[in-house]
Amino acid sequence: SPARLAAMSRTTTNGLSDRLDGQLLRPDDAGYDEARTVWNAMVDRRPRMIVRCASVADVVLAVRTARELELEIGVRCGGHSVLGLCVPENGLMIDLTPMGGVRIDSAQRLAWVQGGALLGALDRESQQYGLATTAGNISHTGVGGLTLGGGMGWLARQYGLSCDNVVSFEVVTANGDVVRASEAENPDLYWGLRGGGGNFGIVTQFEFRLHPVGTRALVAEFGYPIEQALQVLRGWRDLNAEAPRQATFVASVVGDGPATVGFVWVGDLDQGRALVPAMRALGRPVAERVIEQSYVELQRKDDTPEGHALRRYWKGHFLGQLPDEAIEAFLLRGTAHGSGEHLPNVELQAYGGAISDVPDEDTAFSQRDTLFEYVAAARWTEPAEDQSRMAVARRSAATLEPFASGAYVNSMSDEGAAGVRRAYPPEKLARLTALKDVYDPENVFHLNQNIQPSPR
Repeated sequence: SPARLAAMSRTTTNGLSDRLDGQLLRPDDAGYDEARTVWNAMVDRRPRMIVRCASVADVVLAVRTARELELEIGVRCGGHSVLGLCVPENGLMIDLTPMGGVRIDSAQRLAWVQGGALLGALDRESQQYGLATTAGNISHTGVGGLTLGGGMGWLARQYGLSCDNVVSFEVVTANGDVVRASEAENPDLYWGLRGGGGNFGIVTQFEFRLHPVGTRALVAEFGYPIEQALQVLRGWRDLNAEAPRQATFVASVVGDGPATVGFVWVGDLDQGRALVPAMRALGRPVAERVIEQSYVELQRKDDTPEGHALRRYWKGHFLGQLPDEAIEAFLLRGTAHGSGEHLPNVELQAYGGAISDVPDEDTAFSQRDTLFEYVAAARWTEPAEDQSRMAVARRSAATLEPFASGAYVNSMSDEGAAGVRRAYPPEKLARLTALKDVYDPENVFHLNQNIQPSPR
């Protein structure tokens, strides 16, 4: 009964604080509202309790407490899930952010990263030695969520996705056990954690391979009038087909601005500059930006100071091809003329290279033959605009769907089970379901892009 559960909750939590290395927050405690606030300002849910974990033992205790009290579990690292899945209404939020440490062995080129670390911490520590591993493009993203979904970044075409660079995982399972997953230990779990999301446990430590990338990068961006954009993007697409792996091609339309095409280069900068004339020759640019910056600055370039104060929604696709019709749909953004109110920002980012070198069956991550990733992303401040903003983003993404080959777990929002089926082909989804049956048959970890266990 509710009364019995409430009494059990009081009994269980009264002694919980004393057993934690970290901190227990309840709704009336100082710091509670800050801890439940995530990147998407639309998310305003109130967990019954937040356990700010300072150790693996805290994570184990939090999982067991939640199960004893029959509370939904949300797991927070960077809090960048667009649905705010880490914040369970009246549930127990396991906040890993106090576990943000990074340790580097420069001789072995390895990094040990705690489950609550942000990308910026990994980049700062590894760059002291001119090393890095593939990490995403916003430094306040959590290492955990990014990596478990796959992990695209500026190094992926050279060194593979974030998940391709994981040597081992330390995981707290739904039973509260602590296990290690690698090629040699629990290889089935190791396979599923590389792209299967947070379905199989809470990762408390990642061991990553690092690569000697130097400390400098080149960013080249060229803005072209929308009336030239179809021709420009055709040429940009064709240049990408021959681009060295050090280059990651990107294109975008932001607000009412011009169409922007360019690339990010990590490697010998003189070789990168050799690509600039071809990019400039695609049309008559109305804006140009070619800058050299540190790799750490590159990794922060898409950070937004107001990032945690904006309302957000997005839709994404993996594109196995980019015919002229897809380019036109990209530019029009779901409208007849490519203009109108509340249009989302749209972006293309090139895949290929080392991403497609990995056999598809080697990891849970799928669609390794992707040519470009497409995202339509809306951001706004007024709650009254919520429905309009989301509807236009959906409409924009729908026009690219005929060219889509699947979806990226980390770019999914409210697609639910249909989205999961787009992210994983049937045979891979069957294997993931079998893994879920072993490690989480009761679907304790379901606040994610959920792989449901077999019916019991």
